[in-house]
Order: sequence, then structure tokens, then C-alpha cells
Amino acid sequence: MSVNHNNIWEVAEAYLSGSLPQDQIIEIKDCLAADTVFANEFYEITNLIRSVEGSGKQKRFRGMLRDIHAQQQTAAAPKKAKLIIFTPQFWKTASVAAGVAILTSTITIWSINASIKRHESQYNTISREVGAIKKVQAQQQAEQANLKEMVNKASKHTPPPSDVKYSGTGFALTNDGYFVTADHVIHHDGKGDFDSVYIQTHDGQYYKANLIFADNTKDIAILKVEKKSFRFGKGELPYTFTAAKAGLGSRIFTLGYPKDEEVYDEGYISSRNGFNGNNMQYTLELPVGHGQSGSPMLDEKGNVLGILAAVGSQDEANTYAIGTKALMELLNDQLPDQKTIRLPKANKLSRLSRAEQIEKMENYTFSVKVYKK
Repeated sequence: MSVNHNNIWEVAEAYLSGSLPQDQIIEIKDCLAADTVFANEFYEITNLIRSVEGSGKQKRFRGMLRDIHAQQQTAAAPKKAKLIIFTPQFWKTASVAAGVAILTSTITIWSINASIKRHESQYNTISREVGAIKKVQAQQQAEQANLKEMVNKASKHTPPPSDVKYSGTGFALTNDGYFVTADHVIHHDGKGDFDSVYIQTHDGQYYKANLIFADNTKDIAILKVEKKSFRFGKGELPYTFTAAKAGLGSRIFTLGYPKDEEVYDEGYISSRNGFNGNNMQYTLELPVGHGQSGSPMLDEKGNVLGILAAVGSQDEANTYAIGTKALMELLNDQLPDQKTIRLPKANKLSRLSRAEQIEKMENYTFSVKVYKK
């Protein structure tokens, strides 16, 4: 049998079966070494023949195993053990089938691992992209928070666009925004023609306030800062309110805003009654100016005794204060139930020096500004 491209299938089959004489085997090896086209085609055909034969042997092997199993299952009664001798041909067939099974399993495992690695790579890529997106979002949120904080700070420091119509002083009743001032600061000359009320704290921040209740006969107005999360200071108010009348000659001091900064004044009670003998007021020997109406009047221990109300004429040269009893009556009897205000009960100023008392009071005393367009 001569070797050429026309009978390559026959040559390949004879080569694999071992039926070729030695001289033809030598001739085939020479052709494989000299002719690459022939070699490629020859190897493809021999690989294909081996695969087909292997598949057939595997099927025959499985068929043989099924026949053996069927024989064991259909045995009607116990029989004498029969020795089954597997021939060399059987072991050859079994070896080929096992090799094919191992090769198939290896290819399957390799393809699965490759798929897993590919998906892991895709997952890692997506994770990095998601991480980068989250990082950008976090940066944007931080920038927005900073911008919002800047806007809030700017708005706090920026007064309303209209001019201040009237101004006075106020001080806190509770730490969450309720405060008191003189009614005539809000309703100047008995008129309520204002657009808005703001407080300006000692550090220059502005907060809008809403009027809760006012009594022009007692000259008391109660308001609340509009911002829900507002706090005057970090803790509770350091002072308490005393309803009992203080004695004649008692030393007192006050903090107020006749100007853009806080001003301290001290004096004494010159009369236990006020203007025209009003027993709900005090007459004070105290040098104050316009803008200090609504200021707290405190005794030396830091108890609030009253609210500065009015400055007498130049001839009279008296200052009047509304006693704290009038404020408490207003809170207990005339405020709506849903506006219950609980005054502080612990005095934290009693053992402090005057400078320390003033420092504690600064967060709770402020300028009240009334605006009208």
C-alpha cells in the first residue's frame, strides 16, 4: 500500500490497527517528517478514529456492565457463587473507557473553572466600579452638606432684607426656644403692625420667632424661635424665677441690648411698687437706655425677679420692672394648654462670681428685632 492523500484514511486505519508491514510504517514516518500538509491531515484522521473507537468501546463497556447488573437482579434464588474472569480484552476496553471519562471530566472541570474565573473577574470589575461610584457619591454628599452648612450659617448671620422697626431685649424661658420680652417691644405704641420678629444672639446669629401670647396690660409677650431643633445653650437654663417680692434696697443687675452688644448694669430696688403704684411692678434705681426693655432683672444670687419694662421721663429718671409674679400668672392661667411652659427649677448661678454669672447668662439673653417693610 503506497502512501498518498487519496488513500490516507485506509493508511491511517491500518496504521492504528498495527496491520502495516514495517517498510510501510517507515515510509509513513518519512512522509510525516517531509510533508507538513500530509502530517496535519494524517494526525487529524488518526485522532478522529481514536475518538470514535474510544466512544464505541465506552458504550460497549457500559452495555456490558448493565448486562451483568441485570443478570444479578433477575436471579430467582441464591445460587452458588460464580467466578467471573475478566479477559485481557475487557481490561483493555475498561482502561480506554476510564481514560475517556477522566478526559471528559477534566475538560468539564476546566471549562467550569474558566467560567467561574471569568465571572469573578467581571464581579471584581463591577465591584471596583460600584466602589468608585459610591466614593464619588460620598464626596458629592459631603460637598452638599458643607454647602448647606455654609448657607445655614450665612442665613443665620444675615438679617431680613427690611429695616429694623423696633428693638429690645429678650431672655429664655426654656432651652428649646421659648422666651419673654416686654409687649411694647413687639406692639410698639399699642399697634401690631409688624411683619416679622427675629432674635440676634450674642454671637451674631439670627433666628426667626413666632408670637405665642401677649398681654398688653401686664406688658409681657411670649414668643418661640421658629427652628424646631433650636437650643439656646448646651444645658438647662442656669437661673430660676422667683415669684415672691424682693425687699426694698435689694441689689439687682441686668443684661440688655441698647446697642449691638450686650451691656451690663447694676442698681437696687428703690420701691416695691412701680408706675403709678402698680404692685405688680418694681421701681428701680438703675441706669438703662432704650433697647433694654425686656431684659431680665436678677438678684445677686441669680434669681430672676422681673422684666425691665419702661424708662421714666428725664424729670422722673426712674426705671420700672414687671415682677416675675405677673409672668407666672400669665403662664399658669392664660396660655393655651398645648403651650405649657415649664420654668427651670435649679439655680446654677448662686455660688458664682458676677463675671461667671454674666458668662452663663450670655447664651440665654439676646436682642429682639421687629421688622416692618
